[in-house]
Amino acid sequence: MRELPSSQLDPRIKSVWRINDAIWIVISFLCCFVPFAIVAAVEPASWVFMVLAVEAIVFLALLVIFLIVLPPIRYMRWRYQLNDDFLDIAKGIVWRKRYVIPFIRVQNTDTRQGPILRAFGLSSVTVATAAGEHEIPGINTEHAEQLRDRAAELARIAREDV
Repeated sequence: MRELPSSQLDPRIKSVWRINDAIWIVISFLCCFVPFAIVAAVEPASWVFMVLAVEAIVFLALLVIFLIVLPPIRYMRWRYQLNDDFLDIAKGIVWRKRYVIPFIRVQNTDTRQGPILRAFGLSSVTVATAAGEHEIPGINTEHAEQLRDRAAELARIAREDV
């Protein structure tokens, strides 16, 4: 089996993942917790308090898993490498995925930057093919723009060679 790609994401992506996951976990928790809290306020019953306690325990467990345990592991498993002929992406913790995208198939390259990525000075590079999009998240914005431009240039060269 081929070695993993050599380039890693910017370490600040772990903080971005933590913030993003925390937002989604809190929103989900509130959507589940608030209705039962209203029921408990209107008509107190022991089963409602049990449900609230279970939801709180699940909420805390999810926070620990997604904010402490997973980001370093996810960061270690995320790799990419830009070669002259293809883009190589490896990712995944349990289900590991490896994408080798030949530049002859690349249709479009983009950079994206949401508010959380922007706050950390990071961007994502997206490479689109007919089969779908492949994203490399959490790269320094300047490096992301260079990577996007280099991938677009290699795709243009690959199309000219055919």
